[in-house]
Amino acid sequence: MSDSTSNPSYASLAALSARHSLKRARVLYCVDPQSTFLPSTDPAILQASLNRRKRRSAVPVQTKEIKQSDALALLPDDGQHNDNNTIIQMMPVASELSNTSTALTVQGGKSSDGDKSKKATGILVKSDKGGGSGKLKIPTPDWHAPWKLSTVLSSHLGWVRSLAFDPTNDMFASGSADRTIKIWDLAKASVGAPDALKITLTGHISPVRGLAFSPRHPYLFSAGEDKMVKCWDLETNQVIRHYHGHLSGVFCLKLHPTLDLLVTGGRDAVARVWDIRTKTQIHVLAGHDNTVASLLCRSTDPQVITGSHDTTIKLWDLAAGKCMTTLTHHQKSIRAMVEPAFENTFVSGAADCLKYWQAKDGRFLKSYTGHKAVVNAMAVNEDGVLVSGGDDGTMHFWDYKTGYNFQSSTSIVQPGSLDAENAIYCAEFDGTGTRLITGEADKSIKIWKQDEDASELTDPIDMVGWRKKCIKESKQRY
Repeated sequence: MSDSTSNPSYASLAALSARHSLKRARVLYCVDPQSTFLPSTDPAILQASLNRRKRRSAVPVQTKEIKQSDALALLPDDGQHNDNNTIIQMMPVASELSNTSTALTVQGGKSSDGDKSKKATGILVKSDKGGGSGKLKIPTPDWHAPWKLSTVLSSHLGWVRSLAFDPTNDMFASGSADRTIKIWDLAKASVGAPDALKITLTGHISPVRGLAFSPRHPYLFSAGEDKMVKCWDLETNQVIRHYHGHLSGVFCLKLHPTLDLLVTGGRDAVARVWDIRTKTQIHVLAGHDNTVASLLCRSTDPQVITGSHDTTIKLWDLAAGKCMTTLTHHQKSIRAMVEPAFENTFVSGAADCLKYWQAKDGRFLKSYTGHKAVVNAMAVNEDGVLVSGGDDGTMHFWDYKTGYNFQSSTSIVQPGSLDAENAIYCAEFDGTGTRLITGEADKSIKIWKQDEDASELTDPIDMVGWRKKCIKESKQRY
């Protein structure tokens, strides 16, 4: 037998250690250590044990970082976890929130700083925004006056498919399915004067689908479903140039803002770049699988943007004649695109929704939802009013920067037309942005203006509905 086991002091120490272990176990599992029976022991050892227990209970619980694609449900601590309201739910988080710091907000729960005795219940939803403030920032839309119908012009014998304004803002042109182009005096047309029509140009043998005034020459360019692209001299009212090359109908036409270039797109699924003076075809921008229905020409790269019925948007390098980026976010045919003069962005319209893009690199910014129609026409003015017209006669007016729909209206057909003939095919703002002109399927041209009697008191912004829509969209995955 060793010395350690034969030593009586060692046995007494072992018994004392076992006694302390029993005491620590009782202290650990009792509710109130002070009121629980404990065997007699050294008061210093007991106080040291209580102090260690207090220090352990004061250590904060370490939480690990939550992945962005997850969200947790808070379970009420009442011991009843079989209730239907206590199921852990996984909620998607909007992709817009991925670039900023993560914060958690309780949706549907009742918790406040003043009443901390109530436990928060609800879904924890990630919110970007505000550097950990935990609240979703709702953008405040600018107030815009509502628009109302001012004048109706009836002269065409077919659907009005295209519109264009003169750079001087003195006149505008309209192209129709009756194969004619009509030049109107804007000032007289705005008041409904009988002599508003200046001249009618004939030469196309199919509907006229595209019009554009040259800012540097007295020229008007037109494109039609007869595969023809024509240049009209407005001093002699005659065709002076033809641009041959399209294999099918031409659906859209734009002029380059700084160069003497003309860009046309059509049913042959390509966009063609022409030299205005020599009639030479410079580029054939091929890559779409269906009709090129909308075009944008810009002075900075990408200088050409095309939208097609194959649901894609392509950004083109004009110098090389090659595609830089293809955007595939839309699910339906893209029939209209528009860009403002005050920022480097653009908006595309289709039957699914309107989408807001960064023009420089094609980065997706936002969707404008709510216009449940095939969007044929869009226009934007300097005040940030975006209008979209559908094939069911509906017109939606939006705040361009936020996507707030401040007005929705329906066009009324002129007497003698069918109720179904209220489709809107083209829309343009004049140079001042105070007049909106639409071309419609009832063969009329309608001029709209802002309601001068409206104010923020008579037509306030619906912030409650706008806030609900923003919160709903922030939880959707795009």
